[in-house]
Amino acid sequence: MSSKIEVLFSILDTSTNILRNELDFTYLEALAEAGDNIFEGAVLQEELRQSAKERLQREYGKFHEGTYTSEDIRKAVQLCLLKGMKEGIQATHEMTPDAVGMFVSYLFNKFTMGRTDLTVLDPAVGTGNLLTTLFNHREKGVQISGFGVEVDDVLLRLAFMNANLQKHKVELFHQDGLAPLYIDPVDAVVCDLPVGYYPNEERAKEYALHAENGLSYAHHLFIEQSIKHTKEGGYLFFLIPNFLFTSDQAPKLQEFIRKQCHIQGVLQLAVSMFKNEKNAKSIFVLQKKGLGIQPPKQALIVELPAFSNLKATENIMLQLNQWFSMNKGI
Repeated sequence: MSSKIEVLFSILDTSTNILRNELDFTYLEALAEAGDNIFEGAVLQEELRQSAKERLQREYGKFHEGTYTSEDIRKAVQLCLLKGMKEGIQATHEMTPDAVGMFVSYLFNKFTMGRTDLTVLDPAVGTGNLLTTLFNHREKGVQISGFGVEVDDVLLRLAFMNANLQKHKVELFHQDGLAPLYIDPVDAVVCDLPVGYYPNEERAKEYALHAENGLSYAHHLFIEQSIKHTKEGGYLFFLIPNFLFTSDQAPKLQEFIRKQCHIQGVLQLAVSMFKNEKNAKSIFVLQKKGLGIQPPKQALIVELPAFSNLKATENIMLQLNQWFSMNKGI
């Protein structure tokens, strides 16, 4: 970890703890406040004691904006988020591992190569970490504007703070990602799918993929919602549970995807990346059908090694580049 990231983490962490103790907030709530203060260049909490304000101002005086890249800021914020999430957070709120975010960015750049102006939606944006990773690793000269939807108000505040500090053009919506979205269709969707049952049975009935009996799977409905909000020919990058196509409702999902999209690839992540094998995931890449949109000669089906295994990762990257050359001409 670079010393710049360590310094910024220390500024954020120290000021978060001051605010947490003064305001009786959780760490994550206080982190959102601390990030807002840094962005605004002022202590915004008027109710604080003078001594606390002075301590915060001392910390913020160490922040020299021009010395940090967006990626430095993302990584420092991520360290704070990971610390805050150790206090106990639902499994569905866990952050996408960094190596996975980087790899999704690589795929995103490959599939969208040649485009210089892109709109991207994350319908379950969480803290904005995956979306901002995409922004930070885009190809030179590519402009991205993003949309994020999040039902949890603390996570949404963190996403807002994260995007602001990194100076990214992201519009955020505080709502259920499966409610009607007032967002124009986008060029690409990226989403670490929330896995589980969707409790709102009435709303679920508005979806083709709702369950005939009992509760519907939220992850299925998020796929349908995402496809609906993607332009013809647009790409979708999902992190899916490995059991997606073996569940009781899988045949209906497969039929729906087949009608709407071309499957570009399924890349299974190394099981060693996940604490529990049941939580293991794959990257699922789709392209929405449209006039003149052709399926790949063959879908990209890959079992990825642990990214720490450099030799095996190099070999896989060679195979991936060959696939893109054969199927996409790049």
